[in-house]
This record gives sequence, C-alpha cells and structure tokens, in this order.
Amino acid sequence: MIKHIFSITGKNYRQPAPLFLRLTIGFGFMAHGWAKLIKGPEAFGNLLAQIHVPFPHAMAWMSTLTELVGGLAMFAGFMVSLTALPLIGIMLVAMFGIQIHYGFSSVKTIGLTPNGPIFGPPGYEINLLFIAGLISLLISGGGIFSVDSILAAKRGTTN
Repeated sequence: MIKHIFSITGKNYRQPAPLFLRLTIGFGFMAHGWAKLIKGPEAFGNLLAQIHVPFPHAMAWMSTLTELVGGLAMFAGFMVSLTALPLIGIMLVAMFGIQIHYGFSSVKTIGLTPNGPIFGPPGYEINLLFIAGLISLLISGGGIFSVDSILAAKRGTTN
C-alpha cells in the first residue's frame, strides 16, 4: 500500500480533478515562497527565532526554497506524491507553531474603519485545507496534464 502511494505507477492519470488541486496548491506555495525570497529569508528567520524554531535562519532558507521548488514541482505535477510530504511538513509547522494560537477561522474581522474592515491574525483553517489537498494528491497522483502522467505513459504503467 505505502509503495503504491509513493509510486507514479498504478494511478489514474486521466482524472482532471487533481489538476485543479495541483495548480492552486502549487501556485499558493510558489507565491508564499516568492514573498519570503523577495523580503529576504532573514526576515522570516527573525519570525522563526521569535517562536523558538531551532536554527531559524537556516530553516527560513529551507522553508523558502521548499515552498518555491515544491510549489513548482506540484504545479507541474512532478513527483507529486513525494513533493507533498515536505509541503505538508511546512503546513504542520506553520499551523502548530503560529496559527493554532489564533483559533480555526482564517478570516477574523476585528474592527471597521471608514476605509474598510480590519482583520486579525489568521487561524489554521487554510493550513488544514492545504494539508487535505496535499493528502488527496499524495493518494491520487497528479492527474491529467502532469509530468508524472507523461513519465507513467512512457513506462506503460498508466491505468
């Protein structure tokens, strides 16, 4: 069972549903990784230091690169089942290290000004949605129009 989950063989690559999950999740991780890279991973490292993550600056670089490379791999559908694992790890660290303290809801209106609403810190709702999508992709594979589907077709191992 475990061997089948992490293999590109034995999966139905004609399914279109994983495509939409892959594109959305992949783009989301790339966008967050890019934002960390543009601001400088050192700034993210300072946040990690505040929540007592070991080796915060090294972890900031690792997180930034994992989000960028993992997001791109997910977007393209390359090694989807394996790529999902470090991305799930990032979501779990973010959820239990930061968002868990703010409750479930990702949208918290804490005030209203003439310019519009003021929002508080997000809870762990989005983390759970990302994790659920990644687990779905881990099990189902990348679906149609993925690099994995091309590799499986070349091997003659598609369903």
